[in-house]
Amino acid sequence: MWQLYQFPLCPFSRKIRLLLGEKGVGYELVRESPWERRDEFIDLNPAGRTPVMVDQARGQVLIDSNAIAEYFEETVEGKAMINGTAANRAEIRRLVAWFDQDFYFEVTGPLLFERMQKRIVHRQPPDAGALREAMKAANQHLDYIDYLIDHRTWLAGATMSLADLAAAAHISVADYLGGIDWTGHEQTKGWYSGLKSRPSFRPLLAERMEIVTPPKYYEDVDF
Repeated sequence: MWQLYQFPLCPFSRKIRLLLGEKGVGYELVRESPWERRDEFIDLNPAGRTPVMVDQARGQVLIDSNAIAEYFEETVEGKAMINGTAANRAEIRRLVAWFDQDFYFEVTGPLLFERMQKRIVHRQPPDAGALREAMKAANQHLDYIDYLIDHRTWLAGATMSLADLAAAAHISVADYLGGIDWTGHEQTKGWYSGLKSRPSFRPLLAERMEIVTPPKYYEDVDF
């Protein structure tokens, strides 16, 4: 069986967990705190980042969330998440990159550093100014998601895709860390509520990170 090295609030690992859940691929979670820079983990991934997937029986190691997603798209039949025409697939990949890069660097990454890593690793309080900037950026990103939902059934088109999973993964981490103000974002809220109700999503919502607790509404589908 595959082993997935991750920690509960890694958005890139959450994206892969959602993908594997939708595709029905079994795996075992292995808790990894990449900031500890364990030698054994660095041997698996010299970049020192999660997720990493390992199949020990076959001696196979997969690194980088997008490379992992592409691997399972190519090797698991059914429930395609990079689907449609060439133009559709390009749009899916564009949006995945947008969430993994822009949303992460402006929202998820700063929230993780201020609300999680500072507390766990540095034993320091968060910077209020940095949190305000991250929440302001989150609101702008949600405006764009509202726009997409106004014009499409799902973020990238007519069907659910890896773009939706990537978006939901990052938003779920930001929401856990109290960085999302849902006021005025009914389109995004409805879309996200539907994803939260899916069986692939429920295990993620039940997990907790030590020291850091989510808002009371975090697990609720109707929030």
